[in-house]
This record gives sequence, structure tokens and C-alpha cells, in this order.
Amino acid sequence: QVQLVESGGGLVQAGGSLRLSCAASGRTFSSYAVAWFRQAPGKEREFVAVVSGSGLITDYTDSVKGRFTIFRDNTKNTVALQMNSLKPEDTAVYFCAAKLGGPSGRSYEYVYWGQGTQVTVSS
Repeated sequence: QVQLVESGGGLVQAGGSLRLSCAASGRTFSSYAVAWFRQAPGKEREFVAVVSGSGLITDYTDSVKGRFTIFRDNTKNTVALQMNSLKPEDTAVYFCAAKLGGPSGRSYEYVYWGQGTQVTVSS
């Protein structure tokens, strides 16, 4: 069992930065790939970024490449999403999710989910 708790969301102006954090419980955290997904009002949940259990493999959706960075610290059971050059279209509830095995951008593969944290980017 893994429990995930997100933090770090908030209101920021366009061009600004935020760092989201996902804190996980469990003794085998390094066995889990962790991803960030987001869901804007009236839209489906979409993949944002993923990091492998070791932290060596990452992947991003095209719209955030070069602006967002995902990284993890397995000694602290945390995964962070550094978001720079934020745009109004990044406004959404951001969720972290975990799965055993390799990284994936498919939400249905993720068993464990956090409660989400709101990110609002004003123009």
C-alpha cells in the first residue's frame, strides 16, 4: 500500500513558478514509478510527467517540455514537479499517482492516487 499526499499548489501569475511535492508512505517507494496528471474544469485528466523508480527515466507531455521538471528523492519518499514559465492553460488540479514497475503515461495503469492540489495561473 502506498499513500500519496500532494502539496505546493496555489495562485501564480503567468510566467511564474511553482514546485509541487508528492509525499509517499511505504517502505519500497523506489519500486514505484510516479507520475503527475492534471485535470482542468470540463476536461479529461491528462498526463503531465513521469519518473521511474530509480529516478533515471523521465518523460513529459509535449506542452510542458522545457518548462517542467520531475525529480524524486527516494531517501525522503518524495517526488517533486518544478513548474517554470507557467501559462494560464496550466491551470488545473494536479494529482500524483504511483504504480509498480516501469513509467507510463496511461492513467489507468496507476493504482495509487493523491487527493490533488489546485494550481491557478492568472494572465
